[in-house]
Amino acid sequence: MQRGSETTKDIIVIGAGVVGLSTAIRIQEKGGYRVTIVAETFPTDPKTIRYTSHWAGAHHVSQAFGNKRQRGDLFFPTYDNQDLTPILDMDKETFETMWRDSEHSGPIQGCFLRYNHSEFRSDGVDPTEWLDYMPDFRSIPNNELVPGATRGWTFTTFTLHPPAYLNWLLDRLLTNGGTMVHAQLQHISQAMHGGISGLPQKPDAIVVCIGLGARFLGGIEDKKVYPIRGQTITLNAPWVKYGSTLSSADGSYFYLMPRVTGDVLVGGIRVADDWFPVPRAQDRDYVLAGVLAVCPELAPPEIRAKRMPTIDDLRPLIVEEGCGLRPGRKGGIRLETEWLEAGPQSEIPVVYNYGHAGMGFQSSWGSASIALDLLEEALASGKP
Repeated sequence: MQRGSETTKDIIVIGAGVVGLSTAIRIQEKGGYRVTIVAETFPTDPKTIRYTSHWAGAHHVSQAFGNKRQRGDLFFPTYDNQDLTPILDMDKETFETMWRDSEHSGPIQGCFLRYNHSEFRSDGVDPTEWLDYMPDFRSIPNNELVPGATRGWTFTTFTLHPPAYLNWLLDRLLTNGGTMVHAQLQHISQAMHGGISGLPQKPDAIVVCIGLGARFLGGIEDKKVYPIRGQTITLNAPWVKYGSTLSSADGSYFYLMPRVTGDVLVGGIRVADDWFPVPRAQDRDYVLAGVLAVCPELAPPEIRAKRMPTIDDLRPLIVEEGCGLRPGRKGGIRLETEWLEAGPQSEIPVVYNYGHAGMGFQSSWGSASIALDLLEEALASGKP
């Protein structure tokens, strides 16, 4: 039996992180769809290790390396083929969408900050191929490199404040007629067959955007999915108006991102298969030492006027510390359709969109567009 001949089709999106919310909105705003998003955690809930998007740094610096980074660097997504175009296209589409939203007259106030970013490297990687579309992109002269860097590039980008952005996405979805359902699914069949209050009893399709949860949800249980633990520190340093990253040959990676709030988010932890849910003291000191070497200006100006700053000068600036488990996946982002049995002589298309590792925000709109295309192709075919 072919499903869904109605004019308006019922779509369930599982997962309410940045990828799930963006995908739900792309589907909704296409028209002809009634979208319900179901998740254990929403942006309106308190921060938790089970919801990674709240802990994101959320600047846009594309890392569309493809197999060029399959040398053991587990922070970034890896892909099974050498063609970087689809990944770069996702990042570009997302940048263009968010760049428009980040304008002073844009729809979200108190969320975006445009700033000058410097990308320093000593790992032999040249990012020109995937960063030259950024505004004001140029190489940094050798005499302006930070200690430990052999090359550098600078451009204009933005950061966003994740709680503000995520809540704006949710509000946009609900204002346009979407529905949210707080529920913890044990099996994908619970979304297909009903039984969860608030969900459509006979959905036309399901879109799965559950990040790390894809490893555990019954009916999916994707063992290619694994955590990449991160630990970030928010510093009250409003005098710092620029951002930097340093990727070194030894695999270390430190970053600082100014936010519209006046705070600066810093980090440098990326450990695969580490499930530890709270900040570690040794990781805190490691990050503070690394970012201070990249940017001594993080220390208060009155201290720098007297002496070389140390990490002890940064400790009083700490506003918040947190951990996030980035949803890595061997083989990269899963963007494909599968038909699952929904009842006697009935199948339902399930579109997968998860496994973005540390790049969920910066590829969110691009991967949402691909998920929408997959959904429409499946519904148009009416059968697997």
